[in-house]
Order: sequence, then C-alpha cells, then structure tokens
Amino acid sequence: MAVFACALCDAVLTNPVSRIALPVHTQLRYQHTLLPPLMDPGTYAVDPEPSGPPWRRWHEIGDDAAAARGVFAPTHALSCGEPGAIILAPGDTRGMVLIPDRLGGDCMGLAGNDGPNLACERCGQPVATRIDDCEYWQEARLTPSAVRQLPIAGPADRPTGWTELVAASEPFPPIDLSGQCDLRWEAATGMTLALLLAASGGAPVTVPDGLLADLFRRPLDALLPPGPPAKRATLAGPGLPTSNADIALVPRHPQTGEPWQPQNTAIPVPLAIEVWLHIAFHPERRPIPVSGGLPDGVLRDDPLPPHPSGPTHPDLDVFRHTLARLPAVREPWLRRIYEPMREQPYSLPF
Repeated sequence: MAVFACALCDAVLTNPVSRIALPVHTQLRYQHTLLPPLMDPGTYAVDPEPSGPPWRRWHEIGDDAAAARGVFAPTHALSCGEPGAIILAPGDTRGMVLIPDRLGGDCMGLAGNDGPNLACERCGQPVATRIDDCEYWQEARLTPSAVRQLPIAGPADRPTGWTELVAASEPFPPIDLSGQCDLRWEAATGMTLALLLAASGGAPVTVPDGLLADLFRRPLDALLPPGPPAKRATLAGPGLPTSNADIALVPRHPQTGEPWQPQNTAIPVPLAIEVWLHIAFHPERRPIPVSGGLPDGVLRDDPLPPHPSGPTHPDLDVFRHTLARLPAVREPWLRRIYEPMREQPYSLPF
C-alpha cells in the first residue's frame, strides 16, 4: 500500500493504492465510445514502456534502437516520452488541477496529446496526464520523475498464492450487461492469440471443443498452416487435472503478471485470470427441454441469461501490439503473419 506525492513540494497526490499487474486491455481502443476507468479503485499499475509525446515514426527510430526497447517489428510510431508511468483511476487522484494550455486536440474529453495536463495544486509542477477521451480507458498517468512513492500502513496484503487467488478472484463473463462482447475478453484473447502463435513455432495448433474452440480455433486455423504434426493446446492451472498437451493456457497472476507454471514440459501461455476462471469453472450450459422440475445445470426458460450476438473476436490492436513485442516475430514465418495485419489494420484475417 502506498500514496504518491509531488517530488517538488511533497504534497500528497493520490489515495492509498496497491500495485497490480498492468491490465491486459490497456492497449485496447474502442471507436467513438466513452469507456470506464482502466484501473479498479484503490489500485495502480506501472507501464514499463514510454508513453505520451513526442512520437516518432519507425523509420526515424530504426530496427536496432526499437529492439533495444523491446519492439521487434515495425509499428506506425513509437512514443519517446518518459517510461514507467504510474496508472491509476482518476477518482484516486487528489490535490491536482488541470493545466489550461494543455487541453487541446481532443474529441469528447482529454487524450493527453499535449503532454502532462495535471499540475500539483500546491506548487504548480506538471505531475500527471488525465485521459478520458472517447475510445480510451479513463486513467490518470503520473509522470514518474515528477512524483515519489510513500509507503504507508494499510490493509493486509492481497492473496498471492495461486489457490488463494483462484478462490478470491471473480471471473467475468464473455458479454457485458448490454449483451455485447466484453471488451476485456477481446483484449485478453488478442494477447493470448499472439502468444499462442509464438509458442506454436509455426506448426498447426489444436484446441478442445467448447469456449477455447470458440475463441481460438478459427484464428489459429486461418493463420497457421494445415496438416500434421499439430501441437495440442489445452487449459491448465490450479484446480485442473494435469494433461500431456504441448501448450498450456494458464492464468496470469493479477499482481505480478507472471503465468502459472505447469508441472510438465508444456509451454505456458498466459490468459487473463478472470477469463481463465470463467472457462475453467463456469462452462457454458445449454438449454435442454425437460418435463417436470428443472434439474441442476439446466437453464431457466424465463428469463434466459444474455448471450452474445456473435463470436468473440481477438482484438487486433492488442494482438499486433503483443506480437510486435515478441522476439519470435523476427522469424520469417511469424513476420509473414504480422506484416499484412500491420499494413491493413482494419482487415480481419479470420
């Protein structure tokens, strides 16, 4: 538990917050829509990459310099701002005021195009960037060089062991309250699809029937060559039986971001723990016509739970972002998958 204070005058700028892993859906952008806060109240995450202006195009940076910062395939542009921004929900900030001459260039809100737009109310130093424009998650990004962390006494630490995490974590279903595909599922499957491709080594990958097939079978079949020998991917993790699959889809630790490690030689591929929990322990139930009372596991006929109008598609922005940051993308077979998706960003290849 910590608060963050102005590095210049020591004014406290945040509520007490606890660190968690950077959410998988951080990179997701969604059309002309106002999105909710990225972070849950009382939490913060650190973005290791540079963020904010100035931005430079790929040809200005070059392959070697980009690889040194962990980007291994061309992208449209890269931020050359300060790395290590501390991200928290706007409601967890305090003692800050907007900077009037840094609020331009936006649509329905603030996008941080002019750099830090929040100043310390006490001394006036720019300390953070408020983002709440359409298509962006709402967030406040503290500039790491402008703030300092003050540890404080707080509630007991969150559970860190896998058994306790599974018991304490709440899965979220693949659709939101409006009946649309949940954006967090699209982001999670976009990241995991990129990691699945890298783990395949260019060989075809099979997944079991059910939700995993609904999420990954079509894109894997479209992007990887057909024919044997195929690698088998399956769900694995705490509370599930051990399998002899080649690739294990495992939960991602919500505090550290590290994947659960299988006991066998399977390659672990992380999936957001909330999505993993739903697939592992909340299988889809099918309505079955019955007479008499309703047995366990059968849906009531009124009201039916909401169902999505179509399949959940992996988010292409998150997919490309993840793929560009994997060293494996420099291999010719994976670069042949990446390049067409970079050149035609709005064309769905599966």
